[in-house]
Amino acid sequence: MMNPTVVTKEPNKESDHLADMFPHLTSENFPPMGLETSEFRKAAHRIIDWTIDYHESLKCGRLPIPAVKPGFMKERLPNAGPAQKESWETVFGDVENVVLDGALHWLSSNYFGYFPTGISYPSMLGDMLCTSTANIGFSWASSPSCTELETVMMDWLAKALNLPDFFLHNGRGPGGGVIQGSASEATLITMLAARNKVTQEERSRDPKQSIHEITARMVAYASKYSHSSVERASKVALVNIRLLDVDENISLRGSILRNAIEEDRRQGKIPMFVCATIGTTACCAYDNILELGSICQNEKIWLHVDAAYAGSALLCPEYRYIAQGLQSITSFNFNPHKWMMVNFDCSVLWVRNSLDIINSLNVNPVYLQHKDQTKAIDYRHWQISLGRRLRSIKLWFVMRMIGLEGLQHHIRKGVSQAKYFELLVRSDGRFEVVFPVTLGLVCFRLLSPDSTLEKTNELNSKLCEEIQRDRRYVLTPSSVNDVYFLRFSGGMNFCDVESIKGCWEHMREKADLVLHHCGDLKPKINSKV
Repeated sequence: MMNPTVVTKEPNKESDHLADMFPHLTSENFPPMGLETSEFRKAAHRIIDWTIDYHESLKCGRLPIPAVKPGFMKERLPNAGPAQKESWETVFGDVENVVLDGALHWLSSNYFGYFPTGISYPSMLGDMLCTSTANIGFSWASSPSCTELETVMMDWLAKALNLPDFFLHNGRGPGGGVIQGSASEATLITMLAARNKVTQEERSRDPKQSIHEITARMVAYASKYSHSSVERASKVALVNIRLLDVDENISLRGSILRNAIEEDRRQGKIPMFVCATIGTTACCAYDNILELGSICQNEKIWLHVDAAYAGSALLCPEYRYIAQGLQSITSFNFNPHKWMMVNFDCSVLWVRNSLDIINSLNVNPVYLQHKDQTKAIDYRHWQISLGRRLRSIKLWFVMRMIGLEGLQHHIRKGVSQAKYFELLVRSDGRFEVVFPVTLGLVCFRLLSPDSTLEKTNELNSKLCEEIQRDRRYVLTPSSVNDVYFLRFSGGMNFCDVESIKGCWEHMREKADLVLHHCGDLKPKINSKV
């Protein structure tokens, strides 16, 4: 047998010379993904275990409100980041002290503040997959799946909510849906689209008008109890806004809007945008879409509906009465990341005519063009930012793994929680329910023997302070028509009957304390529930 030939590789002086010139090309001290694969696998498994343990802790004792003061983080972290890398174990060991100790635990079973924050294991899995693929789906060409899955999911969701067909990508007309980061972004985008559309119409009538002259005459309208993001959008869009009065049900009515439009037209102004709210943050009130829609159609004014919280309820047929009149609107937005078990960020927007948005935001440099841009959707034209994540995969996972029936159950459970808490409030004569409980929000206040509004407001302000100081339960205050009250919001995943009962008993104890300090102590009225 012949001995194998041993080939000796001659040194490549040119290669060695290049390696010397570019030492970072061959460095083995820094893994390309930050951690070695084996380290990442171990850390990822630990994070999943930790997540489950964290959720369990929220059901059994972890206080939802942190006991920290502004600036606490500077005392716990160095002035600058480390030059040398630290181990996963070291970093993860600091999570509890640095992050969780100063976090408001929105998922706590004792959290009843603001509105629900959406979460579910299917959504978390979808978000992990979204992050892992690192898709930046600004155009169809940059990620065909990112674009097309979103298009299909927006149609699935529109059908689940029973929205008008003109909002479907495969429906009648040029309408369609897109995922935004927040309702604030959706409101801004629609206002900018309305501004651009009106500007083009005005300049077609009189080309001598400058854009600034036209914009200065524009007026947008919303209820005085619309979300603060509407007013903020007007500041960014440089459009004047009028926050209109409401009726006794805190609803913006057609007659109020019509009078405002007529007044502004007489003064040479251009009414161009109305934002109606379904489920206000302050008290879950509903603007009259039927009346507002009729006026906006006649006046050729963009009507946007902000249903950030209450939109999820449209998954249930019995709650769709809150949104009568959608056939006449121009755009519609709600947040699945509030009450639909989809984690933040995922805010969905539909428009009757997508060209209105595209024409207002379209910038098309060569490096973003592609051969299929006339045949496919490029969602970069539908949003403020260029880059976008594969957020539709969260919707896909949730709608398949929880299903419409599961989502409807979740909504109905949240409403039942609010109704149960309302019953508890009404069982104690010292409290009153301030507004009708239609979905998952209960607005209530403690009554003062001194029946003046000022004293009652002061009493409830102190009650709210006591609750927040105690840190065991999260409720938030609000004020409508100068009436100060507390808000109880149902719908969180881990909320149950026991946590609601505990919140109510806590409320009664704090009421005793506040009334005693105010010299208004009355005996407890035993609950009959």
